[in-house]
Amino acid sequence: MSETVQGEIGGRCLSIDTGNLAAQADSAVTVRYGDTVVLVTVCISEEPRGDGDFVHLTVDYEERHYAVGKIPGSFIRREGRPSEEATLAGRLTDRSLRPLFDKNLRNDVQVVVTVLSTDQENDPDILAVNGASAATNISSVPFFGPVAAVRVGYIGGNLVLNPTLPQLQDSLLDLVVVSTSEAIVMVEAGAKEVSDDIVLEGIRFGHQANQDIIKLQESLRQACGRPKLEVKLPETDELPNLISSEFGSRLSEAVVLAERSFREKAIEAVKHEALEKFKETYTEADINAALENLMKKAARAYILGKRLHLDGRQPKEIRPISGQVGFLPRTHGSGLFNRGLTQVLTITTLGSLRQEQLIDGLGLEETKRFMHHYNFPPFSTGEVKRLGSPGRREIGHGALAERALTPVIPSEDEFSYTIRLVSEVLSSNGSTSMASVCSSTLSLMDAGVPIKAPVAGIAMGLVTNNSDHIVLTDIEGMEDAWGDMDFKVAGTAKGITALQLDIKLKGISYDILAEAIKQAREAHTVILEKLSQIISASRTELSPYAPRMYKMMIDPSKIGAVIGPGGKTIRSITEETKVTIDVENDGTVIIGSPSQEAAQKAIEKIESLTRDVEVGEIYTGKVTRLTNFGAFVEILPGKEGLVHISELADYHVAKVEDVVKAGDEIMVKVIEIDHMGRINLSRRAVFSDTSAARTGPAGEPLVTRRPPPRPQKYRPGGQPRERKDSRRHTPKWR
Repeated sequence: MSETVQGEIGGRCLSIDTGNLAAQADSAVTVRYGDTVVLVTVCISEEPRGDGDFVHLTVDYEERHYAVGKIPGSFIRREGRPSEEATLAGRLTDRSLRPLFDKNLRNDVQVVVTVLSTDQENDPDILAVNGASAATNISSVPFFGPVAAVRVGYIGGNLVLNPTLPQLQDSLLDLVVVSTSEAIVMVEAGAKEVSDDIVLEGIRFGHQANQDIIKLQESLRQACGRPKLEVKLPETDELPNLISSEFGSRLSEAVVLAERSFREKAIEAVKHEALEKFKETYTEADINAALENLMKKAARAYILGKRLHLDGRQPKEIRPISGQVGFLPRTHGSGLFNRGLTQVLTITTLGSLRQEQLIDGLGLEETKRFMHHYNFPPFSTGEVKRLGSPGRREIGHGALAERALTPVIPSEDEFSYTIRLVSEVLSSNGSTSMASVCSSTLSLMDAGVPIKAPVAGIAMGLVTNNSDHIVLTDIEGMEDAWGDMDFKVAGTAKGITALQLDIKLKGISYDILAEAIKQAREAHTVILEKLSQIISASRTELSPYAPRMYKMMIDPSKIGAVIGPGGKTIRSITEETKVTIDVENDGTVIIGSPSQEAAQKAIEKIESLTRDVEVGEIYTGKVTRLTNFGAFVEILPGKEGLVHISELADYHVAKVEDVVKAGDEIMVKVIEIDHMGRINLSRRAVFSDTSAARTGPAGEPLVTRRPPPRPQKYRPGGQPRERKDSRRHTPKWR
């Protein structure tokens, strides 16, 4: 049965349709907003899985290049692994839905979002969240939704609902708000140093706008919703009580040991004893699950009861901070940041603009000159795991730090470099993404990148019960795992640059978010002071191993002369001088090289290629070819002129070969440029200028081969025969 609901959201029609596509999926909806269309399907396995104590949810976001009328740029000309934007959109949908699934559901659930059409105005990532919620809401999957998502911009001093992608270019805020009818579920934002008040008002504004979308989903559920699958509750047994009575007090003491290494050893000792005691009756998985649940309860009770972190810190207290710059000798910049046991090393590499990243996606952006990549090796947590390509978590954390730093990166006009940061997590105990923001700030300043302001990052946590809550600043690993919130906040002294909220609850209130943002602002002040003690400002000099960029302007009409046919000219310059050359359409030329000498040589070659030949000027050129009426001389790259035989010397020349040969360097003067652009040169005119002009480029006489006097023939009688000069007129140009 086909059903459609629609309403006006942000001045455009949002429609949700079901029953027309993907009939064999458990549920499927098509969401349209403007000319952007996504198909979202939900499927659930028939039988539950026996492993794991978490919801087995998978969200796949599939971009199709036909959606924007493109053919993929890969060699095989078809979509391959997801782009970074697709990965981030999939994570956005996952983080929005996961808190609202029944925690006891053990069946596999797969949500697939397929982008069918995009108008490059309405971002499909927002439709993915709304479509996934609508499809799950009408499916048989147990779900405590629906949720709705909107994007909020801040343009011209006003909050704007669902700004278009072109409008976002001028927006100070790019905020995604996901919420239920009662509370906020997920927040994600990039901002250009926006104040806390504007961000909080944007969250409130987005939450209110979501209510209209939630009503559309509820009406669709009433029209065609399927009965929900019954979730089997775990069978109760005596194991939790047995473990609690036997090991409860020891676990309660272990989880609050301030030193993490002591804490982990104490917990491992209890686990080992419990396994030995109960392995005959219960499985190892059941024993570990009971122990984990008991530790979680003990940790939460301690935090709420004592109003302290697990390591004994005050709620707003930050772990000890230290850092170092210039850690690596040959890199362009490096910054090491420590916060407690979390340690991140970030390396900066500078390159030419031609090394920008090409983006083969569905959005407006085609290139990117600032990149941040994040690596999380297993040794950072003391584990043994297979190393592989970056996963969704690594891509997500790297993108979050990149988003936090982008507002302070200098423009291309201010700093003509491509910038790549790589954050290596060396030790992890909570909030490595925010530590990456801090280490990246140090690294950029060490590399001499003139950032607009240092950026700090902090992770905020939350522990709640029915009547009480506490917001924690700078959560460590166990507080993240056993707490209710991981709220990452990055910003400068002026304002917020990035946010990302993940929760385990079905929603949190606006007031708790406001409290967390206020505490994060206090933490930023402390961290920024620590960073300034490590390095107070960006270095004024680049690393000796970094390329130097030199900018020059040429006439745009001369770009072809620099490029040459098929790129031949510019390629020959780069091969000869070992520099990089980037030419813009407006005539801007940027030359990159660690060697000033090589760069200057390239600049001179480009200047000679683009310089105009002027009548009356004297040039040193190379003879390229000879004819019976004169010699052709290249006075500038690609620009030849003719020296007529009569202009080769200040005496009569019978043969061109008597004076010059191919390959000679001679000085010539431009005496004429005719109406067809042909250049006529004179070597004889140089002689009449100054005596100083009578020497070549190496100080050699200009007249290198003046022919000797011809021997006279005598007639009988001893009188020489008088010779007549019968010089023929030869056209100057053939």
